[in-house]
Amino acid sequence: MKARQHPSEPARLAALRAYDVLDTPRESDFDEIVLLASRICEVPISVVNLIDEDRQWFKAETGLGVRETPLETSLCAHVILENDFVEIPDTLADARMSDNPLCLADPGLRFYAGALLKSKGGYPIGTLCVLDNQPRTLSALQREALQVLANQVVTQLDLRAVIANEKVLRSEIDHRVKNSLQSVGAFVSLERSAADDEDTRASLGRVERQIRTVAALHDHLGYAGNEEAIGLGPYLSQVVDLLNSTVLNDISVEGGFEDRQVTPREASLVATIINELVANATKHSFEQSSGTISLTGQRMANSVYRITSGDDAAPRAPQESKSSKRDGLGLRILAATVRQLGGSMTVTNDEQGYSTQIDLRFAGA
Repeated sequence: MKARQHPSEPARLAALRAYDVLDTPRESDFDEIVLLASRICEVPISVVNLIDEDRQWFKAETGLGVRETPLETSLCAHVILENDFVEIPDTLADARMSDNPLCLADPGLRFYAGALLKSKGGYPIGTLCVLDNQPRTLSALQREALQVLANQVVTQLDLRAVIANEKVLRSEIDHRVKNSLQSVGAFVSLERSAADDEDTRASLGRVERQIRTVAALHDHLGYAGNEEAIGLGPYLSQVVDLLNSTVLNDISVEGGFEDRQVTPREASLVATIINELVANATKHSFEQSSGTISLTGQRMANSVYRITSGDDAAPRAPQESKSSKRDGLGLRILAATVRQLGGSMTVTNDEQGYSTQIDLRFAGA
């Protein structure tokens, strides 16, 4: 007997499709659930079954070997019309399934138990079901476990949807940030061109270069955010290359960084640190706008990653030093970013010049 249509079929289908999960590749989170359900219930077949308009599609399955079958032969299409949990000890003794070719086959599907998968709106989108080729019943513990696992399927679907929505939102935010940076950069460029005073043009030029640097880093970090883990050494070397393309022509940035794996968030924070170190040195160390900024990254004992920054600007007497100007927004941004990574920062200004040492600890350390 073919199952009748759900009374709220359009809304039910909309709830299913909102998950954007149909026809996606297998995922271990769901595969592990069906394997566990099969073992707990001691049956050969277990399926995460999503009921589409004209088919049933399996997000995960064990014991079947297919990803979808027609809706006409679906056992779960009957179950989504019922209560939260349905158990059929012998399918041939059930009027809804006694003429189903999947049950009449040899060997056929003679036992069925399924727990509904419900959307947040309460619509049944499918089941987590277990099947056997011979009649049987589940114990109370097995029924409870199957329901708990079904709840975990829904949790995974909800989490998957949240992550997908966050990616869309992040993409939209990235697009808007990029457009905003371009607009601000264009405005600053026009103001610099129209300025009569050389000092004003020089100041606006520094701002314009800083905007270009931030825009380039933003694009680079957006790409890196698609990875689960990032090699910090090669990544920071690329950041240095970006900075070299945006600082003044007669200032060069050199970097040598030992590698270690970090998350995209950690990488973005370290890139911010590198950017601020270079920006501060460019602004405060080079009176004649020429020289070299040197950066290193080293793996130390006790899971510490140490970043050092220095430059070859000529040392100045304390009264001539611009170090007091360094205690501004740039240094506050630098200190705040270091704190986010649970790190510490030491700044030295002596006859050897101005240098910064930053010790960081990453979550995976």
